[in-house]
Amino acid sequence: MPTVAPLDLEGHCVAAVFLGDVPHFALADGVVHRLDHGHKTVQANDGLLAAFHDVANDRLITGGEDGKVFAIGAGGNAAELASAGKKWITSVAAGPQGAIAFASGKTAYVRFADGKTKEFAHPRSVEGLAFSPKGMRFGVARYNGATLHFPAAEGKPVELEWAGAHTGVTFSPDGAFLVTTMQENALHGWKLADGKHMRMSGYPGKVKSLSWSAKGKWLASSGAPAAIVWPFSGKDGPMGKAPLELGTRGNAMVTTVACHPSQDVVAVGYDDGMVMAVRFADAKEVLLRRPGKGAITSMMWDKEERRVAFGSAAGDCGVIDITA
Repeated sequence: MPTVAPLDLEGHCVAAVFLGDVPHFALADGVVHRLDHGHKTVQANDGLLAAFHDVANDRLITGGEDGKVFAIGAGGNAAELASAGKKWITSVAAGPQGAIAFASGKTAYVRFADGKTKEFAHPRSVEGLAFSPKGMRFGVARYNGATLHFPAAEGKPVELEWAGAHTGVTFSPDGAFLVTTMQENALHGWKLADGKHMRMSGYPGKVKSLSWSAKGKWLASSGAPAAIVWPFSGKDGPMGKAPLELGTRGNAMVTTVACHPSQDVVAVGYDDGMVMAVRFADAKEVLLRRPGKGAITSMMWDKEERRVAFGSAAGDCGVIDITA
């Protein structure tokens, strides 16, 4: 039976991540808690709005109401990377070669590893950011679609149009597909080679969490009473294919999904605080955590694939050891 080491904090957990092998919990007040030979804290933003785990550099990128972007390292060091003055930072992302992106209002910014920053203005507000895993390009979710920029080169961006408000964005691990979350309880995707559309609708709620499986063959999503897992193994992605529905519960909604680092298994967090692990092949379920005080807002597996860090909207966080 998995064991849970709880960490009860005050406030909404924006991100639960492992930096090195140390679990970190970033709360909405900007304090980052870590379990590193005891409970330790570091203050980052004054009011945290966005956080992104930079896997390549093993750091947490944060942005907030203070207009600042921080990088938090495994030792608890919080370094300011950028500032947008008094404007709120609403989205952050990390990319190749140490680059990061952040958004404030209608402007997206890319800060390169050498500290140089480039601005990209948009007609409407920038809602989400993501870097492609291949090459230096990043995607912006916006009203009526997405925009692809190539920050290291001069040239026009690529505009991907689809009516409606797009709130978040992700690239597939092979860089072949771009998928956005939408205001109207749906996902929308583009096959980047030919611009073909992929409509992924039918959700009863908004999709706020996406996670790609280890080899990028599946995309797990929240926003329903089950984790909705779309197949991406074919050349046209999920077009014409039905998704898997894993971990179905009639009386609860899935709020967070986190795919296992190497196996076709997904950790599923619900609005009542329960966490389950479900295998894609046969939908076998293992209860990882009983319901808690608040909806699960963030989860991450550790590198050894035996622990899951989780955070909730009510601050009841913790670490699940699945091998115990």
